[in-house]
Amino acid sequence: MFFTSIGNVLSIAIIIVIGYILAYKRWFNENSSDLIVKIVIKISLPPLLFSIMIENFNREQLISSLKGLTVPLLSIFILYILGFIFSKIMHVNKRREGLFISLFFNSNTIFMGLPVNLALFGQKSVPYVLLYYVANTIFFWTLGVYEISKDGSKIKSRFFSVKTIKKIMSPPLMGYIASIIFILSGIKLPEPLINTCKYLGNISTPLSMIFIGITIYSVNKSDFNVCREMVGVALGRFIISPVLIFLLCFLIPIPSLMRDVFVIQAAMPVMTNSSIIAKSYNADHSFAAVIITVTTVASIFVIPIYMLILNKI
Repeated sequence: MFFTSIGNVLSIAIIIVIGYILAYKRWFNENSSDLIVKIVIKISLPPLLFSIMIENFNREQLISSLKGLTVPLLSIFILYILGFIFSKIMHVNKRREGLFISLFFNSNTIFMGLPVNLALFGQKSVPYVLLYYVANTIFFWTLGVYEISKDGSKIKSRFFSVKTIKKIMSPPLMGYIASIIFILSGIKLPEPLINTCKYLGNISTPLSMIFIGITIYSVNKSDFNVCREMVGVALGRFIISPVLIFLLCFLIPIPSLMRDVFVIQAAMPVMTNSSIIAKSYNADHSFAAVIITVTTVASIFVIPIYMLILNKI
């Protein structure tokens, strides 16, 4: 399993490299990247999540899996508290403090998390991927955005507003909710519609990885300077976050596959949206872009290590 996980992560890494090379060859620009994001988030991911849920879960299995939502909700909230504490202990630059906290406790659960878990565990992992995604999405668009907004000169974001609710109710989450409604109601869709969802969903992983490759290329290489904030975020993402899942699973027993998926989700790089949000609030978006790149590259090496640990448990 360890070598299989290395092979699967390597496959993802190769697609990222292809995205990097294509960006280097000027096949893509900033507008192209925006288009890829729109296609994945609004066109590809919703039907992918919908079709996988419909085909792999019945009513009883769905209700049983939803009980596991407690673990990611609790772990992310604890991470938020720890991020605040670490920001004080490490004397994080005040201009980056809110951004540091947000990067510390939020992970890339859909763009990176979904393809990685699909590669490692198959379609049976998707419901658990989505549980962590729901918890992560709620926290990012409330506490995460609020913290980032405190760094900039513009008006601070509010925890909950109409705009915040719209962000939380993203197309992938709506696809997930739609699948829940269909599963609970027992409605069956015609096979051509399910196949259409599959075809659209199949482009999610390669496009997501190509986008990450483009993002890595677009970051100014002169900004790659190791600083205490970078070390702190890496510590939160790759050590504290997954270890916290392990600890919570001792207190809150959950199925082994759910635990494994949560651990991998917790060890994902920082949220891709962090740089965009930082820029919109006049915060240090360049720093966010660098952290996104560093943690994305680092995760390629971190994931096999956690797979090895999971196989030993």
